[in-house]
Amino acid sequence: MINPLYDRLFGAHAGKDSPFLRLEDGSVVTYAGFLGLGAQMAHVLAHGGLQPGDRLAAQVQKTPEALALYAACVQAGVVFLPLNTAYTTDELTYFIQDSGARMIVYDAKSEQAVPSIANRMGARSETLNADGSGTLTDCARVMPRSFPTVARSSDDLAALLYTSGTTGRSKGAMLSQGNLLSNAVTLAGEWRFTSEDVLLHALPIFHTHGLFVATNVTLAAGASMIFLPRFDLDRLVGLMPQATVLMGVPTFYTRLLDHPDFDCRLASGMRLFVSGSAPLMAETHARFAERTGHRILERYGMTETNMNTSNPYAGDRRAGTVGLPLPGVEVKITDLDTEATLPAGKVGQIEVRGPNVFKGYWRMPEKTAAELRADGFFITGDLGKIDEDGYLHILGRNKDLIISGGYNIYPKEIELVLDAQPGVLESAVIGVPHRDLGETVIGVIVAEPGQLPDLDRIMTAVRASLARFKHPKRLVVVPDLPRNAMAKVQKNVLREEFKEVIPAV
Repeated sequence: MINPLYDRLFGAHAGKDSPFLRLEDGSVVTYAGFLGLGAQMAHVLAHGGLQPGDRLAAQVQKTPEALALYAACVQAGVVFLPLNTAYTTDELTYFIQDSGARMIVYDAKSEQAVPSIANRMGARSETLNADGSGTLTDCARVMPRSFPTVARSSDDLAALLYTSGTTGRSKGAMLSQGNLLSNAVTLAGEWRFTSEDVLLHALPIFHTHGLFVATNVTLAAGASMIFLPRFDLDRLVGLMPQATVLMGVPTFYTRLLDHPDFDCRLASGMRLFVSGSAPLMAETHARFAERTGHRILERYGMTETNMNTSNPYAGDRRAGTVGLPLPGVEVKITDLDTEATLPAGKVGQIEVRGPNVFKGYWRMPEKTAAELRADGFFITGDLGKIDEDGYLHILGRNKDLIISGGYNIYPKEIELVLDAQPGVLESAVIGVPHRDLGETVIGVIVAEPGQLPDLDRIMTAVRASLARFKHPKRLVVVPDLPRNAMAKVQKNVLREEFKEVIPAV
């Protein structure tokens, strides 16, 4: 039987006694042990009546068993739907109903409503708890440790991931076996992964970054992971001498820089630090390089496309950019109105095409047609530019574009100025309604610990750096910026909070 994703990422390691997961308590799960557990779970899915193409929704904690459930779904041809552990009952109901999930796996201690939701939807429910116990593992324990892998093609769905849904209904991105496999193999090659690597894994596994980048790349290389249940700064620092690679969000790196024990000696055994899921500040990039001698490798991806670009492993890793298109991936900048391709240096919407790009939105043909062009280019919704050397610069989301008095204002341009000012840790620039201008600009600032930014001095710097129409009408200092589970700033929350800060006169 041919199952491209399983055969390459999982089946290739059958029988290997080499470590795959290194756990917090010092124990090790070998590749053979992991694949045996995955096969046992695949039997449970088959005995539960799941057919190839059926969806399985999982809202569970990060454990070896949870990761084995992903392997089981791939081997059984079941479409895996990982769900954020923070989702509420109403959100779960929507995802389960919209996806038509035939089975829901959940933590019995965290969500008591799942059985009733499953009953209403005619789906089975099984438990998988944070300690590895539950009805799923109870059933799996008595099953054979091998399973006849279900035949699938590269075009068959492997996963369904819902976007964050900051506006309107969340959309289910349909990711094929080919999407996931092509990206995993490409990244493993581009980032020089080998079986000797040890990835320090502190990301959640309900998201593209932790599951389809970190985990799949490790599997593609036959490497191993130090598998932390959550981000814990002290544990991260303590375990770093045992690792060679760290993948994280920018928060990982800002907090590492604040840790008294983090220095070049601690990072001496590391060969690569990767950042994604949210923009990395140029200041963080510079401070990290100065402290450790390592330049963080920033890359660009999204739920619908996996990874699109990456700064080079061997080459110039440029702060403030997300690098160059990955092999086989095309990136272009197009005009928001005419859709014409723009030359280097011009700002427009980012479009991507390649084997990594998803098949469309689940049960949303109109939305798919609006964002996935007939020629295969996906309209990402991000704004950016490509410089003369081919590096991609992200300038924000299309919906974050501010149009004030007929002028287009790109928040990132103002944020770079604000972030560079004394006493400013980070900033977010938003547009709020204005009767005369349509929108006007507000700068939301987070201060450095123990600092009180001089707002008048900051505005003086803004006036010296930017055209008048880009000047914030007001600067607001807040304790922190609202973020989603992957540390992206939720500007929609800020827009709602500050929509009446500027009188519309």
